[in-house]
Amino acid sequence: MKVSEIMNKAFVIEENIGLKEAAKIMSDKNIGGLIVMKGEKITGVIAESDILKNVSNLGKKVSAVMNRRVIAIDKNDSLENAAEIMAENKIKRLPVMDKQELVGIVTATDILAHCDAVDDNFFFD
Repeated sequence: MKVSEIMNKAFVIEENIGLKEAAKIMSDKNIGGLIVMKGEKITGVIAESDILKNVSNLGKKVSAVMNRRVIAIDKNDSLENAAEIMAENKIKRLPVMDKQELVGIVTATDILAHCDAVDDNFFFD
C-alpha cells in the first residue's frame, strides 16, 4: 500500500505564530502536530509534546521550539518504508510530498490503523 492511500490533510502554520495559537489549532482540529512553513518551503514540524515542554512560556513563537529537522516522504512510497523511516528517526509524523509540494501527512497512528496492509514479516523481523 502507498502512503498516498492513507495520508491525511496536513495542517500548516507560519513559523511566526505563538505556541498558544498553535495549541488552539491542534485542539480545534483534534490533531497532534502541524507542519510549519515559510512561503512554499517546510521549515519545521511542531508537535503537541513540543508545546507541552514549553507550557510555562506560551508566549514563545513556534519557530523557537519546532523541530527543524524535517524528514518527508514521497506520496508513492510504501507504508513499510514510512514505518522504517519513523522508527529509525524516532518520529511519529512525516510530511508527504509530490515532487516539491506538500500534499499531506502520514502518522504512526495512520500506519498502525492500516497494519493489515503491511507485510506480516515487517513487524516481526
